[in-house]
Amino acid sequence: MMKYVQNIGRSLMLPVAVLPAAAVLSGIGNWIIGFDESNVAGLFLLNAGLSIIDHIAILFAIGVAIGMSRDKDGAAALSGLVGFLVVTQLLSVDSVAGLTGVAVEEVPLAYEATENVFIGIITGLVAAALYNRYSQVKLPDALAFFSGKRLVPIVTAAASVGLAAIFFFIWPVVYNGLVVFGTTLSDMGAVGAGLYGFFNRLLIPTGLHHALNQVFWFDLAGINDFGNYWSSEGEQGITGRYMAGFYPIMMFGLPAAALAMYHTAKTKQRKTAASLLLATGFASFFTGVTEPLEFSFMFLAPLLYVVHAALTGLSLFIAANFEWIAGFGFSAGLVDYLLAFAMPLASQPYMLLVQGLFFAIVYYVLFRYLIVKLDLLTPGREEETALATAGGSPEAEIDQQDATAVQAAGIIEGLGGAANIAAIDSCATRLRLEVNDMNKVDEARIKKTGVPGTNIVGKHNIQVIVGTSVQFVEQEVRKQVNKE
Repeated sequence: MMKYVQNIGRSLMLPVAVLPAAAVLSGIGNWIIGFDESNVAGLFLLNAGLSIIDHIAILFAIGVAIGMSRDKDGAAALSGLVGFLVVTQLLSVDSVAGLTGVAVEEVPLAYEATENVFIGIITGLVAAALYNRYSQVKLPDALAFFSGKRLVPIVTAAASVGLAAIFFFIWPVVYNGLVVFGTTLSDMGAVGAGLYGFFNRLLIPTGLHHALNQVFWFDLAGINDFGNYWSSEGEQGITGRYMAGFYPIMMFGLPAAALAMYHTAKTKQRKTAASLLLATGFASFFTGVTEPLEFSFMFLAPLLYVVHAALTGLSLFIAANFEWIAGFGFSAGLVDYLLAFAMPLASQPYMLLVQGLFFAIVYYVLFRYLIVKLDLLTPGREEETALATAGGSPEAEIDQQDATAVQAAGIIEGLGGAANIAAIDSCATRLRLEVNDMNKVDEARIKKTGVPGTNIVGKHNIQVIVGTSVQFVEQEVRKQVNKE
């Protein structure tokens, strides 16, 4: 069950990866409109961005269908779209009014919110499951044209009718539950934003933070922090508070933590630790991709990670309390900050930089004190035999052209060889692998390849934290395993 949920989290990254395009288009469009409200180019770019934002639910239906399907085929994507259209049309206000015989204005509010990310995810999961089950089915010769992958959209359409019938009864209950959960934290104001930030970080190891984000960033419970911010339809000082507080952490706090870990590394290992911490710290600052840095100490020093989660919650609380707001399209890095700065709903965004400097000091002092006082294991403080977690092996010094191939070979060796690998997949920063025998896995050998860390998540499942280049490593691992 946990593996399935984690796979859902992985599949969510495909539609999420489209959102920066909406942020860039909307950000530049609003920046131009700020100088001239009637500028054609600005209006053109703004509406181009809104075309993505207004159809996020469809993107999730298609993206999840692809991500959860066996071979990531386009037929699964088409089936996800078919399922979404069937379910949302049958659950539309006009359809429900006709089916129940009541006036349109008397239809429950839940049916006015069916074109949302939650419905998109569910229909995507159903489409993927049907694709995995029916994409290889052969029909009799008279119906052979509809065999295999062509059968899947048809089966999905039929199944979606039944799914819509189920949702007809349960959707109002689910919707009301989501609204209660979201509004409970929302009614708590800045405190609710802080709690959200705390649990967001705590869920990172499981990948379930994606599910939590859906409630606050999209229109599941009426909050829609992301959509409202980039479409400029929210309330200044309020809309964006579930995003703004991440900037001080990702741009300043975590890089300062990396500096503290570098300064507390053993002298002989400091150069090696720097190669890891500099790269991951810069990724956090510039792009907001934090997982490679977080995983470098998450399991070595879990106390530090809990402190990091608490500080993240504190940052969101402070930003929300003082109404310092800037949203983001992908994550809270410098690139998104520059785009979000010009948005109409940005509220004193420059104060997030001031707050960031404060958190940089807090992170550095607190991390350095705890590491030294409690003698915590962080990159560069491991035993000599475990030094390779920071990438200090010969693999790190070879030509870049061959680095990925050598790293992949080392990962395969650490996993117990190609014969021990049952499945290969990846998300934004991690290889997600299934092995036949976990006893054959050598985590130390895997870490010698220069990856920030590993994470065993089940009897047969292990994650290798690679970073933003994970797709190239996955391709090479898959290539070498298939060859062997």
